[in-house]
Amino acid sequence: MRRTGLGAMIVVVLAVLAACTNAPVEPPAPQPPAPAPTPTATKVVVGVDDLGPGFNPHLIADQSPVTQALATLVLPSVFRPDANGGLRLDQTIATSAQVTSTNPFTVSYELNVQASWSSNSPIAAEDFVYLWQQMRASPGVIDAEGYRHVTDVRSRAGGKAVDVVFDQTYPQWQHLFSGLLPAHILKDAPGSWTGATQGGLPASGGPFRVVGVDGGRGEVTLARNDLYWATPATLDQVVLRKLAPAPLAEALRAGDVDVAMPSEDTHVTQALSALQNLTTAPAPRPTVTDLALRSDNGPLADVRVRQAIGALLDREALRREVAPNALPADAFGLAPSQPGYAATAPAGAPARPDPAAADRLLTEAGYTRSASGTWVLGSTPLRLVVAAGAERTADVAVAKAVATQLQAVGIGVDVVAPPAADLFTQRAVVATPPATTTTPPPAALTSGPIPATTAAPTPQTPPQTPTTAASSSASLGSGGGTVRADLMVLPRAVGGPLGPQLASDFGCPEATATLVPAPLPNGFCSAALQPDLEALATAATPDPGRVATVERVLWAQLPALPLFQPVSLLVSTPAGAAATGFAAGPLVSGPLTGAQRWVAPAG
Repeated sequence: MRRTGLGAMIVVVLAVLAACTNAPVEPPAPQPPAPAPTPTATKVVVGVDDLGPGFNPHLIADQSPVTQALATLVLPSVFRPDANGGLRLDQTIATSAQVTSTNPFTVSYELNVQASWSSNSPIAAEDFVYLWQQMRASPGVIDAEGYRHVTDVRSRAGGKAVDVVFDQTYPQWQHLFSGLLPAHILKDAPGSWTGATQGGLPASGGPFRVVGVDGGRGEVTLARNDLYWATPATLDQVVLRKLAPAPLAEALRAGDVDVAMPSEDTHVTQALSALQNLTTAPAPRPTVTDLALRSDNGPLADVRVRQAIGALLDREALRREVAPNALPADAFGLAPSQPGYAATAPAGAPARPDPAAADRLLTEAGYTRSASGTWVLGSTPLRLVVAAGAERTADVAVAKAVATQLQAVGIGVDVVAPPAADLFTQRAVVATPPATTTTPPPAALTSGPIPATTAAPTPQTPPQTPTTAASSSASLGSGGGTVRADLMVLPRAVGGPLGPQLASDFGCPEATATLVPAPLPNGFCSAALQPDLEALATAATPDPGRVATVERVLWAQLPALPLFQPVSLLVSTPAGAAATGFAAGPLVSGPLTGAQRWVAPAG
């Protein structure tokens, strides 16, 4: 009976289970898929001390480490320097470039059919034409001499082949057509050559493209150019961030900046001194800071007055005050960091101050000392205008230091700081004192139309009639009126071939039936020196005798006073050094050479 009862119980339990099994079962609610993790952009942040006024690598006004970095990573060049500074054909841009005729001298370029701007337009013959035309006719450009020898740029193969014709044999042709700019955008843009690149570069022909220029935050952001046809950049972004010395040190300590290239000065070194494990190294910049002396107008048109100014200024004291770690410059051609550099300055003035020589020269020029100790011509005080580009803070510091020295010896001085683009392209500038200068930051770059800006006058436009320093000085206190600078702080580009560089900086551009070349910023032109400059410009190897002659005449005529070669301090955190191998690079392409192969720092 016990077994029978147990069996009955089992039957009941099974029946209940069967009833439960037949009941409808609600399926579990479907779970949404887990969101994919948002990828973090790989980037390297580079600290800089300034962004500069603009980003056209061919303009004197825009010379800066940031402009050099953008030209290296964003703009196409037919030839680029290798690790030793020698030029190599960049086959991502041109598959061949060679001399195809000697009468007339012609260089033919076969362009890479895949090479295109990030706007989807091909890199083509029109870009060569645009650069050639601007370099021949625009004021305030650097290394223009080679382009002045080009008589024609011809397009073949639908723009993918170019023949460049010269007026004579030009051995330095490989140095031309670097830093090509997008003609299809710039040629019709308001401001074009000068204004349209102040807020960035509107298209890329390299491994990175400019996606943002934020003047307020002090940042330029480069992103990988996804339309680049060659090996893509490893990083998603390279950010160039403007920081003063103390914030830079804190950003390096916190890991917010990976590498940096500020000016090598005492403020920077003091701020970094408390940090451990940083790698530092000097890197000369591809410019020499000159004090240009206007030789075609005003008191300095008299060479004796120019020589007197040179004898009064203490160049070494200027360097110690403004850039104590810069390299003293004592030549007009090669920079102190370049192989073969040698000082060419004479033993006395203007290489070194000589007040007695200055007194003699000014007296010979008709000046006398007044009862108050100031120099006067008749009853008119000697008063000079010293100018520097408003956005170029180091240049403004030089201008103020020059003014202090000249005022101490009885010469009246007004310091003005107009926009750099105006200073090096216009004969007269608004007399804006540095203390009241307000420099708007570059406009943030967008994908829309290039912002309208005021175009610089073309060379065919008659120049403004400048007021003299004496007549305009009364208005300088309020920043009114226009003046023509007697002295200007000028960043002279170096690193190219010596002969064309000397001819570009100090030669007399020759007018033709179709071209009125732009005057040099300092107005200098020496008919006696011109044959030597032309011979050096078209020589395969500079003749040392001619170079010595040119240097000697320039020290005697003094169209400029070389001051110093600025130096960057390359700084790397341990992680930044391991990821980038941050180093000086070739002089003309700079520390960001090869940044397309950088990787993101660990951690």
